[in-house]
Amino acid sequence: MEVKSPKFKASSRNALQDEQLQVALGKVKTGFIGKRKDAIALIPEWDQIKQDAKSTKDHVLRNLDHYLLAYEASVQRNGGEVHWADDAAGASQIIVDICKQANAKTVTKGKSMVSEEADLNGALAAHGIEAIETDLGEYIIQLAKEPPSHIIAPAVHKTKEQVSDLFHEHHQKYGLTDKLIDRTELVAEARQVLRDKFIAADVGVTGANFLIAETGQHVLVTNEGNGDLTSILPRVQIVIVGIEKVIPTLEDASSMLRLLARSATGQHFSNYTSFMSGPKRSDDIDGPDQFHVVLVDSKRTEMMVGELREMLRCIRCGACMNHCPVYGAVGGHAYGWVYPGPMGSVITPVMVGIEKTVDLPHACTLNGRCAEVCPMGIPLPNLLRKHRQTTFEQQLQTRQARWGLGIWSYFARRPALYRFATRMVIGGLALIGRKRGHFANLPLAGGWTSSRDLPAPQSSATFMQLYRKQKS
Repeated sequence: MEVKSPKFKASSRNALQDEQLQVALGKVKTGFIGKRKDAIALIPEWDQIKQDAKSTKDHVLRNLDHYLLAYEASVQRNGGEVHWADDAAGASQIIVDICKQANAKTVTKGKSMVSEEADLNGALAAHGIEAIETDLGEYIIQLAKEPPSHIIAPAVHKTKEQVSDLFHEHHQKYGLTDKLIDRTELVAEARQVLRDKFIAADVGVTGANFLIAETGQHVLVTNEGNGDLTSILPRVQIVIVGIEKVIPTLEDASSMLRLLARSATGQHFSNYTSFMSGPKRSDDIDGPDQFHVVLVDSKRTEMMVGELREMLRCIRCGACMNHCPVYGAVGGHAYGWVYPGPMGSVITPVMVGIEKTVDLPHACTLNGRCAEVCPMGIPLPNLLRKHRQTTFEQQLQTRQARWGLGIWSYFARRPALYRFATRMVIGGLALIGRKRGHFANLPLAGGWTSSRDLPAPQSSATFMQLYRKQKS
């Protein structure tokens, strides 16, 4: 997938002016956030579950080689095969080779962010193999020729009317000529089209939410059941997944699942939670003849030994972006790669290079909501600060930005001078802005005043003076 993160500022401006996008994003604020709050309010032991899950993942990351090898051995005992991919391109090539060996013409896919990392659809198409997305959101954006804009709701940026237009355009070749607008009818039409795709597919590819070292099973969580059909109907099943998804036992999976759906969609449990392992056995009524797992590194081991290690605890619930005011204003496409929002602003610079994604660590107000709602206790603002420090040290920011930070740091290291300077600036701004109450233009504040007025201080007192007064 092409990296478009260097265009974040321009993409954000376009997103803010896109009326249909703003309507669609408004539903995130009233949907995911409220449902999550209600769901966790019913679990008095929520904080303890979070702490236990965090401890489990930290233990796994300290012993990742052990658990990965244990998982591989368990998969092999179940009759499956494990492949190791150093990077995304290697993962795609492994899957293309498996499909060629199976003489595959069509591949059905469940939602998988790692396959997005690998641009798997593009790799399959380059070898004449058709990939069909079966998750409804992924299917919609595949028709629109767009990447996902959210990791759990890939078509959240689309309105119902836009989906109706897409289906009407693409489904007429199946004899479905009526233009539908009702949500239930649109879903039924998509199912009608996809049913034949499921039956005809030679290979099925899914991701996995967790890999269980103890049993060799993988856990697949969906709300539509498409992941199950993608797994059991084709002759060959392939799971593509990051190496950090392994956990020790079935009991650990149970704890993680209590966090996942509540954090993601506000459900107590997803509609379909499946535990799968290996190819079809002699007494099974269905299942694949071959089972493959592709374990993908793609810079994850670099994160293991660095300051960003805590990001590998992520279970891809999407809570951080649901609560992020920046994501809520501009959507996922502005971030320019597979992973949007706070977690994407941490992961993307590692995977594609911070020199290509300079703006992403700065696309954050550092308000801390993402860290507050993260079920795995990932300190996302702290990790973004580390990236910001790197962009400064490597002189990747603009000269003006580095010059401004240099001046600020000079004063910040000298508290008395800092307090004196802020008193002078606040006093001056209060005096100048007293009449109008705001500034339409202000030197060195063009980034703000180009799109909105800057309120004038209501008094000449600084924040620190007001804080001391309130505390006294």
